[in-house]
Amino acid sequence: MHLRRGDGTPPGRTGAVPPSRRRNALLAADLQDLSLLRRAAPALAAIGLVSLADYLSGQDRYLAPLMVVVPSVAALTLRPRELLAVCFLGLLALLGLSHLDQVVDFGDSRFLYGAMVSYVAVTALSAGIAELRMRRAAAFAAVSSVAEAAQRALLRQPEPVVGPLRLAVRYVSAADAARIGGDLYSVLDTPYGTRVLVGDVRGKGLGAVQTAAVVLGAFREAAYDEEQLPAVAGRIEASMERHVPDGEFTTAMFAAFREPGSVDLLHLGHVPPLRVRADGRAEVLEPEDPWLPLGLGHLVGGLPCASAVPFGPRDVLVLCTDGVIEAKGARGGEFYPLAERAGPLVRDGWRSLADLDAAVARLYADLLAHTGGELGDDALLLLVTRPAPDAPDAPDAAG
Repeated sequence: MHLRRGDGTPPGRTGAVPPSRRRNALLAADLQDLSLLRRAAPALAAIGLVSLADYLSGQDRYLAPLMVVVPSVAALTLRPRELLAVCFLGLLALLGLSHLDQVVDFGDSRFLYGAMVSYVAVTALSAGIAELRMRRAAAFAAVSSVAEAAQRALLRQPEPVVGPLRLAVRYVSAADAARIGGDLYSVLDTPYGTRVLVGDVRGKGLGAVQTAAVVLGAFREAAYDEEQLPAVAGRIEASMERHVPDGEFTTAMFAAFREPGSVDLLHLGHVPPLRVRADGRAEVLEPEDPWLPLGLGHLVGGLPCASAVPFGPRDVLVLCTDGVIEAKGARGGEFYPLAERAGPLVRDGWRSLADLDAAVARLYADLLAHTGGELGDDALLLLVTRPAPDAPDAPDAAG
């Protein structure tokens, strides 16, 4: 965050953190992925700028005390020992500039108190700040890595084939400081057909992950016990009332594949899915009976209603979270036009599992190109097909 063949992740590394996410984690943990020269560059540049300013100003102006900014700059990027080494170079530059400006008498208060004492004192203080920064960065990296690992363990990567369905998933955690969010998904083969849940918990952080755990746990139980999707949603709603703080909610999209040729959909405030035909036509499957998100069901009476939608063996169902459709363009800031882009990118996904993996990879690559390479929120893409039973590599035929 964000994982199978189609997105470039090797088999057996389900849930692995993408390279960009690992790089960002290292940057957060004290810039340890950068070389010493690159981390020291700001402080060395400060030494050079002060030296140049003093030299160009002539001997009648003594600008060497400005070298006191060097320890402060070094404290932002360097470790304590590295800071002391760079600050020693700054001290040598200070002495050289003092000689150039003919301020060489150690009895001269301008030199002793205005430059040397200040520089040494700020260097010592900056070394302490650098040590504190390192400890805080290490603690942040440890906590956030554990939290992200917990989230990835919670979101169990489904197999590429579940029941009669082929699946391809692309999930990436947000790139901001929260590191983890509340996107969730699950695919289960139950006595009542293969059932899919895609959801988005309000907020981010550990609280969102805890809510996601409640929702997924309830779904994994209710999906096997309840015959109708509204009853499954009701079980999850009841679990959230018991275990989730008031006011928290989760948008959800349920899909149930029981009979060939159709899919039952239940919308609970979530992004509607797309149905992509083999000719590239994409249709947004708007809900006939939209309902409130999970956690807010007590505000209205009754139960939501599922609707049956035609879904053939050459169709691809595209499920996602709002991190996809609300991803802003790098140039104009416009939202990602999923309904316009998805059709040509995923229309061949029905042909085989390899084609479906390639389709989700193309769609995700297009999303990244739209945003300029970074996502500001969690993003989940789940592509589903149900090939005809007599297809060469269809799950039913293989089984």
